[in-house]
Amino acid sequence: MTANRAPRAPTARAASPGAGDKPGQEGADGLPGPEDMAGQAGQGAVVGRIRPGRAIAAATAVLVLAVIAGVAVGPAGLSLPTVAQALLSRLPWHPAVPVSAVDVAIVWQVRLPRVVLGALVGAMLAGSGAAYQGVFRNPLADPYLLGVAAGGGLGATMIIVTGASSALLPLAAFAGAVGAVALTYFLGASASRDGGAPGAASSASIVLAGVAVAALLTALQTYLQQQHTPDLQAVYSWILGGLAVATWSDIGLVLPYLVVAAGVLLAHRRLLDVLRVGEVEAASLGVDVARLRLTVVAAATLGAASAVAVSGLIGFVGIIVPHTVRLTAGASYRIVLPVSMIGGAAFLILADIAARTVQSPAEVPIGVITAVVGAPFFLFVLRSRRASRDLA
Repeated sequence: MTANRAPRAPTARAASPGAGDKPGQEGADGLPGPEDMAGQAGQGAVVGRIRPGRAIAAATAVLVLAVIAGVAVGPAGLSLPTVAQALLSRLPWHPAVPVSAVDVAIVWQVRLPRVVLGALVGAMLAGSGAAYQGVFRNPLADPYLLGVAAGGGLGATMIIVTGASSALLPLAAFAGAVGAVALTYFLGASASRDGGAPGAASSASIVLAGVAVAALLTALQTYLQQQHTPDLQAVYSWILGGLAVATWSDIGLVLPYLVVAAGVLLAHRRLLDVLRVGEVEAASLGVDVARLRLTVVAAATLGAASAVAVSGLIGFVGIIVPHTVRLTAGASYRIVLPVSMIGGAAFLILADIAARTVQSPAEVPIGVITAVVGAPFFLFVLRSRRASRDLA
């Protein structure tokens, strides 16, 4: 009887193997690929299939155009050939070009540092936002989620209202931002020690601790502002963000921190893909979720705090850019993180162009420009079915 039983038909998985069943998809650490993780968890988390190279190339092309526009556009009204000649005049192999010293100074000492700093700040804010969204699995997370904005704002306000040297303002803002996140993480981790599930409980506790710490530091900042009303103009100018006083020394000050932060985030982009299936599932597959969270949060905070130190509080970049990348190029962090950094650089350069030309010769705070773009974007995300599905 049993010998004559017909053989069972192969399952759909065996007959039609998916991307996660292909050999050679495992990472160097022996973990299955992100597609395998999504299939095993049954969460339906599909990793984007667009090739990272194409998305990076497209974002780089946009960035190049943004850089050209950022250097060429300004109240001085320099022509594009004049800008090109001014750029060439400082190169060691430059040919003899007829360009005035004033034009060279405008390009090299005013416009170019502003564009470079805007690119660095935009790249870090967008990358930090994408990292926070991945590690907390929260599509509304941004670089200021854990108190970076409140801590940086309080540090800068203290320097302004006390009349201390303006050279200390970036250091105070950086220290305030890092200190706020350190306090948030300590309080959140302490509150979650009694929870049963280490992954979800600690994430929720850390986010809630960030809300509490941000509220406390914002209250302290408001009190200082109320006690020093003559300094409100300077405080609000910093809070709204800007790149008008960008210098090469600012770039040299934050560049090492931004490079380290970006390198750490990019090195962990594959593990963020694994985390998309859920913290409990990722832990069962060998991922040290607590260590991953601490590493990513520390790197993202270092980058965001460095950006805040030299640019003020520029909002929405860490939400607009990563979500745009997800909706157009896929949800895999192999694509989201690098493309968000490149796209964030281009986005902030273009926002700065708008900030210095909308009311030329006066300037609009760049934070106002990003907020004007960010509010309609939120409405689009809320009403778009595709956005809701991709961001779930």
